Amino acid sequence: MLTVVCETPGILRAHEFPMPERAVNEVLLRVKRVGVCGTDLHIFTGNQPYLSYPRVMGHELSGIVEAAPQGSALQPGDTVYVMPYLSCGTCVACRVGRTNCCVSIQVLGVHRDGAFTEYLSVPQQFVHKAEGVSLDQAAMLEFLSIGAHAVRRSGVCAGQRVLVVGAGPIGMAAMIFAQLRGATVTALDGRQDRLDFCTHSLGVSTSVCLGANDVAQLSALTDGEFFDAVFDATGNPKAMERGFSLVAHGGAYVLISVVGANISFSDPEFHKREMTLIGSRNATAEDFQTVLDAMRAGLIPQALNTHRMALAQVPTQFETLLDPKAGVIKAIIEC
Repeated sequence: MLTVVCETPGILRAHEFPMPERAVNEVLLRVKRVGVCGTDLHIFTGNQPYLSYPRVMGHELSGIVEAAPQGSALQPGDTVYVMPYLSCGTCVACRVGRTNCCVSIQVLGVHRDGAFTEYLSVPQQFVHKAEGVSLDQAAMLEFLSIGAHAVRRSGVCAGQRVLVVGAGPIGMAAMIFAQLRGATVTALDGRQDRLDFCTHSLGVSTSVCLGANDVAQLSALTDGEFFDAVFDATGNPKAMERGFSLVAHGGAYVLISVVGANISFSDPEFHKREMTLIGSRNATAEDFQTVLDAMRAGLIPQALNTHRMALAQVPTQFETLLDPKAGVIKAIIEC
């Protein structure tokens, strides 16, 4: 089977590997679609701190069941998606349903080999039917679920003002689900093309481009009160620190980003606002279901999928996805 391996940063090579052997509790999948995530781009460029090379990337996937355990609800031919956060089920987090932050979590494509391949065998508890959505949509469930999880964690409700800092796919997912809760959303980013996409394709009400006057603009939009909830999806430590000042009194600050750095903030300002600081990691089955329901209701813009390539093209074409001029929002690999 064709498998693309990131051997070292910047080096992708195609290999012919044997078919995986399905363990008794696993589902053998024919991989059909794989979404390209910022994590994959970071692995390729050498900026992923939780990874060893070589690695088969890919954790946003949909596929077709080839074989399943006896008695499973899954049958050969079923269209499925995979929750790529392989949790232990017994740790302190898993015992209270917080499988997204399992103590010993193994994420496909990061901690273990993922879906840039034609076949993959996965424990059956992480494989779910994707009824009522397309293979392309099913491959976009994971990144959208991360945004849905962050919004759920925030407690955002109708009528509130939300700021999302960072207009990449995860930030856009947070915008979509904050709007579905009835919030008024503002996007903040340094790329005008991304902001234009947010307003034209996602229906975001306002956007502000990073610059010398951006805080004044954000203040004017909120009558000087700033935002009930601020979401950071930048992956930039300085941006994450700056975001504290954009939260309204009594508001919440949600860090979707994770960086290999310490984040500092002013304790007096934090307490003055009685701010709620929230970390948001991955997503749970509840969040995947939220996204599935929204997809089936036609509430997720199809425009998010901007680029695609075949698995065989990945070694030579993957680097093009890094070019800002390409206008990539979400690329999907066809296997």
